Amino acid sequence: MLMFGQDIGIDLGTATVIVYVKGKGIVLREPSVVAVDNLSGEVLAVGHEARRMLGRTPGNIIATRPLRDGVISNYTNTEKMLKYFINKIRGRFIFSPRIMICIPSQVTEVEKKAVIDAASNAGARRVYLIEEPIAAAIGAGLDISKPSGNMIVDIGGGTTDIAVISLGGAVVSTSIKVAGDRFDEAIVRYIKKKHNVMIGERTAEELKLNIGCVYPKFQDMEMDVRGRDLITGLPKTITVYSSEMLEALEEPSMLIVDAVHNVLEKTPPELASDISDKGIYMTGGGCLIDGLDKLIQEKTGINVMIAEDSISCVAIGTGKALDNLDNLDRNRR
Repeated sequence: MLMFGQDIGIDLGTATVIVYVKGKGIVLREPSVVAVDNLSGEVLAVGHEARRMLGRTPGNIIATRPLRDGVISNYTNTEKMLKYFINKIRGRFIFSPRIMICIPSQVTEVEKKAVIDAASNAGARRVYLIEEPIAAAIGAGLDISKPSGNMIVDIGGGTTDIAVISLGGAVVSTSIKVAGDRFDEAIVRYIKKKHNVMIGERTAEELKLNIGCVYPKFQDMEMDVRGRDLITGLPKTITVYSSEMLEALEEPSMLIVDAVHNVLEKTPPELASDISDKGIYMTGGGCLIDGLDKLIQEKTGINVMIAEDSISCVAIGTGKALDNLDNLDRNRR
């Protein structure tokens, strides 16, 4: 059956792409990974299938993440990935869809143009951009239209976006390239330095999800991981404890705390008072690392809450913002 073009919201994340279709909700959630044949340039796999290939491909196949630190690092692969996801959900439309895409709050005009061009070439009729903290706040269910301060800390895979929002716009905001990926890299470095064992990104992520913490736990947890012994070159299994994760993740977690502190320092007094009453809202997959909410609360003295369905907040907010597309089109005309 033929359908008219639908409006689509995309959370184009460094680690995960989440797609929201107007009237249907979230219809796709897949890793931002593309596997390409190096010789022919042909895309062999995208999403879950490509992620399984990371670190396990022969020389002629490259499995990569085309987005780094919240922005496009490989334009061609990003376009191919977007085209694949759009075609997967689009069906047979008479018209191409209008697409709204999330971007970090501090991206340059060049980076914005790269996102718009990639989506247009992937089949979008028209492309709109929305800043991640705004989308996250809408998705978290906050009413950002009133003259009242709301503080959002959105921690994704590549960037942490922090903003104080009032009357539908960001009053003070910052975006730092410290998020889930930096936590994984810190774990890889720590295991290499302390245990003389090299582990891959996926193993580091499993450690982060299972026993990772940035605030002292009541009970030390442990997990066995396998890596390559740097002395013998042979596979080796080691036991890693959550107390070691606390040590490994101290630097990136404190960089996020400092960024929150800096935004609070620049916030006008009236809005700071609102935030003190309402608290700070955290969204994004990175905010689920154990104890990060407690750490920020301890360092700022302000109550910190993790939004419901925090991983999907940005995509849901983008989806809700699709309702304003007709107004945006009228304004453009």
